Amino acid sequence: MKVATIFTVLATSVFADAPVVEHVETTVLDAGGWRFDVTLSHPDTGWDHYADGWAVVDSDGRDLGLRELAHPHETEQPFTRSLAINGPLPEVVYLTARCSVDGWADHPFEVSLR
Repeated sequence: MKVATIFTVLATSVFADAPVVEHVETTVLDAGGWRFDVTLSHPDTGWDHYADGWAVVDSDGRDLGLRELAHPHETEQPFTRSLAINGPLPEVVYLTARCSVDGWADHPFEVSLR
């Protein structure tokens, strides 16, 4: 019985869906920065497993901005949240999402800021 219980927990973690960046809208700010409106999807189940953030990074993986998500969105999927980053950014950035159980998703979303 214990073996089946352990297998079930492991199978759930291995096959869990990662958060996905579905869409990104960018806006140039008057102060010289950028606003990112990012739409994510993730099968949030509540406080035990939810998309808890997304980041803007450069091509070397350096963090340019992080948007923490303070609560689950199990009844609001997909959902959009924003982040403003002041100062110049490279011509191409990448967005990646994170969940509270599985960490950072493997597939970044490329955004051209030309």
